Amino acid sequence: MPHHTHRRSPLAVQLLLLLAEEPMHAYRMQQLIKARQKDRIVNIAQRNSVYQTLDRLLRAELIAVADTERAPGRPERTIYRLTDHGHGTLEEWLRQMLSAPAREFPEFPVALAALPHLTPERAADLLEHRAQSLRERLRRAGADAERADRMGLPRLFMLEDEYQRAITETELRWVNDLVDDLRAGGLTWNSEWLHAVSRRLSPEGDGTD
Repeated sequence: MPHHTHRRSPLAVQLLLLLAEEPMHAYRMQQLIKARQKDRIVNIAQRNSVYQTLDRLLRAELIAVADTERAPGRPERTIYRLTDHGHGTLEEWLRQMLSAPAREFPEFPVALAALPHLTPERAADLLEHRAQSLRERLRRAGADAERADRMGLPRLFMLEDEYQRAITETELRWVNDLVDDLRAGGLTWNSEWLHAVSRRLSPEGDGTD
């Protein structure tokens, strides 16, 4: 029987990784994701996100039902296991994810492309708020790193935090430089200038100012 295809997602990968450790039910997966702070890198904010993803993995034959747990006074819980197809798919997904950057569509570049909709002053104000949030994120990341160091947690288990911290530091430097340029007038615009640029770059324009 041919296997169903399943598009990978961060949550799907995380669930398969958990099932590669041992069979377990959805509630335990949720608890482990939170306890290990993997909810920083996968989105489980929606209550049913884990269950919905498990249903898709089940239909794709990447996981299978291993057993049903019936504890007194608790709802029945389905225990899942990783299939051979799931194991192979997980290995292939990890190969793709590690070896080549994904084509992702984060919100921030969309907002940057929309800066002409704002005034330079308003853009600078909003970006300063972003810089404050980034500094707070770095503060928390630093505290987490210190706590992990005190616990003797090997670096291998902190690589995603290390990467996120490096990305945040780079973004903060770039945002600060952009705010400085906006405040100093090195980067500025107004409606007349925007109209002239739009006219010059339009397909119907003659290419002159």
